[in-house]
Amino acid sequence: MAIKADFQLDTSGLCCPEPVMLLHNKIRDINAGDVLEVVATDPSTTRDIPKFCAFLNHDLVAQDEREQKYYYYIKKG
Repeated sequence: MAIKADFQLDTSGLCCPEPVMLLHNKIRDINAGDVLEVVATDPSTTRDIPKFCAFLNHDLVAQDEREQKYYYYIKKG
């Protein structure tokens, strides 16, 4: 994947709702337009993170699954 992330948040090993709670805290600390890469192992993030982005007007640039991990690239709105 050729997306350059400005920041990374690794939530591997955490279960719902922790990944989204950490995402909420991290995205608050970055600037509008910055791209955050989120790495997760909880399958519920495939539902929760897109909803989080839509609800708070952040752009889910890309979403990928590889090696039993989920990757999300979120551009802060």
